Amino acid sequence: MKSINAGAKAGTGLNIFYYGKGKGKTTAVMGLAARAAGAGMDVCILQFVKAEEPKKGKSLESGEWPLSSEFVYFRAAGKKYGAGKGTGKIEFQQVGRGFVGILGDKKQRAAHTKAAKQGLELARKAIKSGKYGLVVMDELVSALELKLLPEKDILSLITQKPPDLHLAYTGHQPFKKIIAASDLVSEMKMVKHPYYRGIMAQRGIDF
Repeated sequence: MKSINAGAKAGTGLNIFYYGKGKGKTTAVMGLAARAAGAGMDVCILQFVKAEEPKKGKSLESGEWPLSSEFVYFRAAGKKYGAGKGTGKIEFQQVGRGFVGILGDKKQRAAHTKAAKQGLELARKAIKSGKYGLVVMDELVSALELKLLPEKDILSLITQKPPDLHLAYTGHQPFKKIIAASDLVSEMKMVKHPYYRGIMAQRGIDF
C-alpha cells in the first residue's frame, strides 16, 4: 500500500467504483448515500438495469422497488427524503427497466437500451445541476457490460464533473479505463455463498 500523502486535499470530490462478483455493491453505495445525507449532503441516486415497477396485482418481489417508489413519490410531490437540522436529502430516480435477459425478462432489447440512454442523460443533468454533493449510479457499469451504453459515454460522464462532487457507481467487471478514472476502487469478491449450500436468495437481504 502506498504511503499517505500528508498534503492531500480534504473535500476533493471522489469517483468511487465498487465492482466484482461478490455481493454488497448496491448495499455499499446505499450506505454511502445514507452517510453523505447524514453529513449534510444532498444525494441523487439513479439505479440502472434494476428496480422496475411490479405489474398491477403482483406482489412486491424485490425490496428495492418499494424503497425506490417511495423516493419517486416524494420527488413527484416536490419533496425529498431527509429529516432533522443539518441532514441532507436523498432523491431517487428510477432509470432501469428491470433485469436484462434473466429472471423472465421478455422486453425488447431496444427498451432496455433506451432506458439506459435516458438514465445517462438524467445522470448528466444531476451532475451538472450543482444541487448534489453525491450522485450514485448503481449498475451504471453493468449497463456497459450488457452493451446498453458505450464505454466512452460513461468515461465522459465520470471525468467531466465539478471538482467538489462525489460520484459512486457499481458493476461486475473491472474495466481498465474506468478504474483509471476512479479515485477509490473496491472489489467485492465472493468467498462463500449460501446458494452453493442450497439456500435460495432471501427477500430483504438479497433482493
